[in-house]
Amino acid sequence: MVQEEIKRIFEAYFEKYKKTEGDRSSWSAYWMEMTDKGVLELNMTKCSRGTIFKVFVDKKKSLEFIGWDAYFEAMEHFKKEHPKLYEPDKLFSQMEEII
Repeated sequence: MVQEEIKRIFEAYFEKYKKTEGDRSSWSAYWMEMTDKGVLELNMTKCSRGTIFKVFVDKKKSLEFIGWDAYFEAMEHFKKEHPKLYEPDKLFSQMEEII
């Protein structure tokens, strides 16, 4: 799946499922993927700092970065470190099905 398609799907998912962080200056949406290799959570937050991504593996924060360019770069490395846990084609196809 190409980067523009991943971005389009995740942004649409965010718009549909976002929740406020309390003071309405920060909004988040997360996706959880359970595999036989562990539990992956992707969290997208939009706030005054920009678009922030947090990645959790088995409920422990693994990564945090700002912006789409950083997302794609970091997740390429993450995919190599965690094979079968982050499979973008599968994950974003499932995400697209529910939006």
